[in-house]
Amino acid sequence: MVYIASWQEYQEAAESLYAKSPNKTRYCVKWRSSEGKLVLKITDDTTCIKFKTYSSIFLNRFESLNLSLMQKMQNRRPDPTPSPATSKLPQHDGDASKPRATSPIPPQPAGPASGGVKKKKPKKKK
Repeated sequence: MVYIASWQEYQEAAESLYAKSPNKTRYCVKWRSSEGKLVLKITDDTTCIKFKTYSSIFLNRFESLNLSLMQKMQNRRPDPTPSPATSKLPQHDGDASKPRATSPIPPQPAGPASGGVKKKKPKKKK
């Protein structure tokens, strides 16, 4: 098992390991909230690569790595977002001046009545 210190190196090594043997590669995520430690491990039974961090800065990078690996595991490519010029919705000049209808459901006030959690009162000392 090898802990890689640099995130960029880990991401490249993880993606290349998966590309090398996609049927045998396993990816494991461990989070220890008591220590605030995140450990990522990817292995194909011959090579094992690990990355450990205590920093919350890596969460966005971790999310992008997960997305990338999941897309490869599903054998899909990300859907291109259509640009406004190539939108399939018809554009009418008269629509911009018309007011849009509002939702028939009235907005609910925020707070415990709308599904929030009430704080428990502390117990009294004897």
